[in-house]
Amino acid sequence: MSKIRILFAPIQFLYCLYAYILLFAAILALIPCLLVCLPMGKFKGGNIMFKIYRIMGNLLLPLLGIRHYNIYESTPDPNEQYIFIANHISYLDALAVILSIKHHFRAIGKYELLKVPVFGFLYKFCVITVNRASPEDRARSLADLRKTLSLGISIAVFPEGTFNMGDSPMAEMYDGAFKLAVETGKKLQPVLFLDTYDRLHYRHVFTLTPGRSRAVYLDPIDPADYPGADPKALKAIAKQKMSEKLIEYKASWIGTQYFTKP
Repeated sequence: MSKIRILFAPIQFLYCLYAYILLFAAILALIPCLLVCLPMGKFKGGNIMFKIYRIMGNLLLPLLGIRHYNIYESTPDPNEQYIFIANHISYLDALAVILSIKHHFRAIGKYELLKVPVFGFLYKFCVITVNRASPEDRARSLADLRKTLSLGISIAVFPEGTFNMGDSPMAEMYDGAFKLAVETGKKLQPVLFLDTYDRLHYRHVFTLTPGRSRAVYLDPIDPADYPGADPKALKAIAKQKMSEKLIEYKASWIGTQYFTKP
């Protein structure tokens, strides 16, 4: 560890401690809101809870010195449903996706987080969980996502499934989101998180730092523009477009070899 890192380690620890105390206080404050929304059901009540989450997130991040904002290369239609797909590189992505997407939506998330005390209670009400190691549970989660879309609510998916721990722009992706796009004809809306890796590294929760947090909206991918494309072909198209833009924006985790022109 460099001398500079040793010098700033106590400050880093105190900052993270402050951040997680604030986060825990925010979670406790959300419990009464959830109790009010529970009788309304997971869809109407869930829509209200997501609005409250956005308000809380927009209050919390400035207190942490984190400035989140969206960059729109393409602006999604507020009256249209989308299958939002985002790269996954940090624990902070879960908050970034709530602040970035203005539509009513439901995200798919790891079922293991249901076990987190207090947080798991909030998580269960607003997230469609999946155990990606279980084919049966993956099928169940797809059915839940279809139902969500049928109710006029968009969905958000991290198609990589877990953190991209390599130096490539994106890791391999699962087929689920792309199967739904082919089946339903809904547009895929790629969103890139450029800075969450630098704000909170996946290796440890005490790597949180202040700074900017950018989300980039790319052009949507309409399955109708690719007649005959199966989910794997659509997935390849999405990965290429997202990877090229991550390289263009010089995302910090990408290895130098990806910036070398052939």
